[in-house]
Formats: sequence, structure tokens, C-alpha cells
Amino acid sequence: MPIRTKRWNDPIGDDDGFRLLICRYRPRALKKENETWEAWWAFLGPSRKLHADFYGKNGPPIGMDEYRSRYLQEMQEQTEPILKLAHRSAAGETITLLCSSACTDENHCHRSLLKQLIETEERELTLPRMGF
Repeated sequence: MPIRTKRWNDPIGDDDGFRLLICRYRPRALKKENETWEAWWAFLGPSRKLHADFYGKNGPPIGMDEYRSRYLQEMQEQTEPILKLAHRSAAGETITLLCSSACTDENHCHRSLLKQLIETEERELTLPRMGF
């Protein structure tokens, strides 16, 4: 099934399936009863340092190429949860990865990078095994 991406405050779709917030930080001032996700896995968001570097809190902001490289490197430590999501998707479950309301360009967001990682793992799970 598909892996979708949205911002946490985008309208909930009937076909969103399991809605997973993957931000390092929980949205500010949002009451628990107004949450739009079923689970929050902050560890799938960029580290605090990477987040700060991207937004220029430790000097000039880093570019998307460096951000991508560092995020993918960080996710090498998250193979187990990524594989769990790949198994769920391969079993037919739709998963919607949710990011910050401020993250308007999904092509410049870790949610797209994570989506690609999950889809890669899912393809590996569904490839026929060659018995050599």
C-alpha cells in the first residue's frame, strides 16, 4: 500500500490509514485532544542538531544536499522502525507520514526522504528471493 506524506494540520483523508507524526518537536500549544495523528515517533525526525543547523540556529543555514546526507546518515540508526513501517505497508496498510505545519515543500523535507527509505525497504521485502 502507499506511503503518503502530509503536514500534521492538512485535512485528514479517509484513505490516510495510519497517521504518524515524524517531527522531532511536538507542535506547540496543540492540545492532546486536537492531535491529528495516531503515534508520534520523534526519533524519525532530524536530530536536534540537524534541525538547528538547517534553520541557521548555529550559524548560516545548511543547504538541502547536506541536510539530506546527514538525515540519511542519522536514519541508519533507525533501521528497525523503518523496517516495521515497510512491513506494515507491504502487508497492505496505508501509512501517512506527518511533518510540521511550517514545512510547505515536501521536496525539501525529511518526510520525503523517510518515505523513500521505507519504500526501498518494502521493495526488498517483496522481491522474489533467488536461490543460488
